[in-house]
Amino acid sequence: MIEVRRLRVLRALADHGTVTAAAEVLHLTPSAVSQQLAALESEVGQELLERRGRRVAITSAGRLLLEHTDTILTEVERAEDAMRLHANGANGEVRIVAFATAITLLVAPALPRLRETTPGLDLVVRDAEGHEGITHLLDGDADLAIAVEHRGSPRPDDRRLVRIPLYAEPFVAVLPPTHPAADQDRIELAMLANDDWVMTAPGNPIRDVVVLACEQAGFQPRIVHQSDDFRAVAALVAAGGGVSLVPRLAVPEPTLALIRPLPDPVPTRRVYAAVRASRADHPLITATLDILTEVAEKL
Repeated sequence: MIEVRRLRVLRALADHGTVTAAAEVLHLTPSAVSQQLAALESEVGQELLERRGRRVAITSAGRLLLEHTDTILTEVERAEDAMRLHANGANGEVRIVAFATAITLLVAPALPRLRETTPGLDLVVRDAEGHEGITHLLDGDADLAIAVEHRGSPRPDDRRLVRIPLYAEPFVAVLPPTHPAADQDRIELAMLANDDWVMTAPGNPIRDVVVLACEQAGFQPRIVHQSDDFRAVAALVAAGGGVSLVPRLAVPEPTLALIRPLPDPVPTRRVYAAVRASRADHPLITATLDILTEVAEKL
């Protein structure tokens, strides 16, 4: 008989790459993770892991078991939800992780409507950058994530997730008031090739989009200042610290910086909601998604 808790350990190892990282997520010691994996290998009678120095690789048998693991864990979570609903009716908590702009534009405006439509819902909101939300969701730290499409996003056919597109927004150029191109109605990126740049930190998908757009325009941006807070980005630009590209809805208002559109093809930030497949039909989650979608349509 295969222990479900050991399947969770295998899944965490596949998601996070090392025994140490899996142990941290599962709140176990690395030794306990190794013991659980060894026991799982004994249960299935096959090697699931191949040791390579400090890292481990998942064998073909391990990958086969992972395909079944996702289905098993999904059904277990559905069973747990069914029992909770049976005991508590439609009352319960939904934990949302979202990046700051999405909290401002989507989650906060949705709260009054949710209080009207779903009085039994307790919504708990936590800030997470757009590229971090899915990790929290898959680790079980959240029930719903508002995230941004980027190179590291899970594949669209990832069976663990259900995605709901919310909105797409163009990037705009943010310039200091004294910039030589201030009188232009539209900014060609090549005009900014010799400027200092204010950019989000490495690892933030916004940075990837902006750097790629600059490269396609024929230059490498000279990054001087870094911040993941768009209010700080706009303030640095307004003070003459450089130029930037920012998703239009993330531009703080009012701002002393100048905002100018870009010519087509315009870089775009695509925002979506995601839930684990096991909870996609949970009444409280579907009610939350309905209102978030309503709010997003107005953007």
